[in-house]
Amino acid sequence: MKLYNTLSHKVEAFNPFNPDQVKIYTCGPTVYSQPHIGNFAAYVYWDLLVRTLLANNYGVRRVLNLTDVGHLTSDRDDGEDKLEKGARQLGETVWVVAERYIGEFRRDYERLDLVQPDVWARATDYIAEDEAIVDRLSDKGYTYETSDGVYFDTSKFAKYADFARLDLSSIKAGARVEFSQEKKHPSDFAVWKFIQPNEQHAMRWEYLGRSGYPGWHLECSTIIHNELGETIDIHTGGIDHIPVHHTNEIAQSEAAFDKKLSKYWLHCNFLTIDKQKISKSLGNIWTLEDLEQKGYSPLDFKMWVLQGHYRSERDFNFENLDSARIRRLNWRNRIAECYQNPTGESKLTELTEILSAVSDDLNSPRAFALIDEVQNESIEFWRIIDSYFGLGLINSAPNITDEIKALLSQREDARVAKNFQLADDIREELQKHNITTKDTISGQVWQYIK
Repeated sequence: MKLYNTLSHKVEAFNPFNPDQVKIYTCGPTVYSQPHIGNFAAYVYWDLLVRTLLANNYGVRRVLNLTDVGHLTSDRDDGEDKLEKGARQLGETVWVVAERYIGEFRRDYERLDLVQPDVWARATDYIAEDEAIVDRLSDKGYTYETSDGVYFDTSKFAKYADFARLDLSSIKAGARVEFSQEKKHPSDFAVWKFIQPNEQHAMRWEYLGRSGYPGWHLECSTIIHNELGETIDIHTGGIDHIPVHHTNEIAQSEAAFDKKLSKYWLHCNFLTIDKQKISKSLGNIWTLEDLEQKGYSPLDFKMWVLQGHYRSERDFNFENLDSARIRRLNWRNRIAECYQNPTGESKLTELTEILSAVSDDLNSPRAFALIDEVQNESIEFWRIIDSYFGLGLINSAPNITDEIKALLSQREDARVAKNFQLADDIREELQKHNITTKDTISGQVWQYIK
């Protein structure tokens, strides 16, 4: 198995510390609003990563965090906490908002048939552990205190710029010191924020004699250390995390524990919609519920995501989603035919090639092309394919009720008796159940319509 490692900027052979327990951390959502398809594209890619590891007989322990405090609107150290802003806009408490959107995220996660993480780690469950890491960093001389928080001094961590290959000299002070004029260096970042006298912040904890809350970057270091240990195998996230969030994670974790944070770093590229950035101001945010109202399954969207490579920028539009839906429908109907004419072969050679393709830096587009070319396949072939990609293929195919079976039998009798009007009438009735028929030399075959 091979993966592109952001740390080295090249594709590397995958060699975990322990093949029986590959440790993975996935940067999860900030739960201040309803998750949209741009959010879920990343989790579809990381689901493919987990499924590919399992297919290659690795054991996996995976943690996914839920950010319910500390993520400011700028992604850095200035602006309002996203949860606080979302709660104010909705007229709800931050705790209610967090619960609502955690529930919606997990619901959609299941609808996409994504492999569940071993740990759902909510940031507010690790406050005492956050404070312990800040204490540790301070004891080692990596922090300093200002009127608005405790900051990590990046000048004390010699490798700070290495991961993202940053040119620190080009960062203008004003761009990153807007909220705190007391920062020593533009790249310094808050590990703990103090709540100001005029600041409304419902989520607060007493630390260092003042009310405050953890910095956004700190939660990931804390959760990794407490749930997975000091060095993990794989850390995943989006490319937007590289220059700030993941750079800061590495600095504070490795400064605190004197160990490499992760052996491999995987980052997926952006999703745009009609070649535009996804944003509320453009009105181009689509949720899975929106897609369902237009007649698409969440798994049609998953199919579309996997038709592209995780490191490629993807542009979503409904024409492309239609193509993915048709491809998935075609695969489901191939399975339906396998159930009706179970004479196919196991196709172990083809399965080996498909797994080899997806094991080459998660190349699902190549794997899908190989699947399209397979002929005379078996139910077992499709069962394995469904375990690789989680597209709800096998579960749908045998779902034929006794009523539909009776209608199919009646139509076949009518066709043989050349009662074509009755055969057409029954076909129309079948279409109400999302079933149509195809007449072949060997007899009638049923297929799904959508």
